[in-house]
Amino acid sequence: MARHRSSAGPLAWLYAALIVYASLSPFTGWKQPVALALAGLGHLPWLRYWTAFDVVSNLLGYMPLGALAVGALVRSGRRVSIAFIAALLAGALLSFLMESLQNWLPQRVPSMLDWLLNAAGTLAGALVAVAVHALGGIERWQTLRDRWFVARSAGGLLLLLLWPVGLLFPTPVPLGLGQVLVRLQELAAEALGGTPWSAWTEDWADASAAMTPLSRVSELLTILLGLLAPCLVAYTIVRPGWRRAVTVPGAALLGFATTTLSTALNFGPQHALAWLTPPALPGLLAGAIAGLLLLRIPRRGAAGLGLVVVTALVALVAQAPTDPYYAESLQGWEQGRFIRFHGLAQWIGWLWPYAALVYLLARVTARDNAERGTGDAQAGP
Repeated sequence: MARHRSSAGPLAWLYAALIVYASLSPFTGWKQPVALALAGLGHLPWLRYWTAFDVVSNLLGYMPLGALAVGALVRSGRRVSIAFIAALLAGALLSFLMESLQNWLPQRVPSMLDWLLNAAGTLAGALVAVAVHALGGIERWQTLRDRWFVARSAGGLLLLLLWPVGLLFPTPVPLGLGQVLVRLQELAAEALGGTPWSAWTEDWADASAAMTPLSRVSELLTILLGLLAPCLVAYTIVRPGWRRAVTVPGAALLGFATTTLSTALNFGPQHALAWLTPPALPGLLAGAIAGLLLLRIPRRGAAGLGLVVVTALVALVAQAPTDPYYAESLQGWEQGRFIRFHGLAQWIGWLWPYAALVYLLARVTARDNAERGTGDAQAGP
């Protein structure tokens, strides 16, 4: 089996991190259980009561992990049988560790049923991946990837896949990822509390509360940059020609759909389109037009311009106030159970622009022979 650089590996690790976050969130209230010393570390009782949601979520939640793990191992050159066994064991072991650690969290309920469902979900996902491989799906994906993307495109693909995940948590402005300053200030204030340096943080809360909403022009520009940023990331890996033109409306539709889904999940289906403020659609249209006008930009030029766009996006988003009604609305809606997954989505939304900056900077400083090695600098459609 040939070895290929693949984004399946990083995605598998990220999905495992999502499982850890969802299983142990909110990471507070750790307490030594009295009965655990007698029962052992991995004591997993059978639950007397369970719901259909618990069964479905535990089963489906581990399926992507099994599929991604098999895909990553096969793409790295491992035999299919070895990849299948390793993925199954990894998923079952991860679930066992998470269920065992939940013994220390009073608000979580470990269960042998949950572990069996998680293991079954991993098995189902691994079987799907093996079936796809047997039907030639992985080879077809490699052929499709070679036609659409340049060599060493795994980092860019990963960023593009994570972009809509970051949008699942409500942003201060539509498509406005990267508002992490307020959270960093909160963490710094907590860390410095009770120390001689705590006075440094006294004005931060007042400054945050005093933020005024962005003007319509600033909001429109933020939405424009929020759409243009993933388009420029895509231009660093998508081959020139009509394929680039497809990415622009695709990004616009994905951003529209994900933002609508996020609003519906967090504030209720009746408010699904509440994010469509007057500058929203003009901003999306302006971003799409800008992306189409830049179709012929070279890959290194796209990376350089992307650095400017992402930096400007972060600067604008930092000036936008946070929504003080979000937490209350989320707690009051019955789908608030998804907050554990949204917590990770929030971190992705916070960090995506900074990861994009690192990636784009690496593309700008890439060696010329590496760029020429892709063999498509002058390629047509």
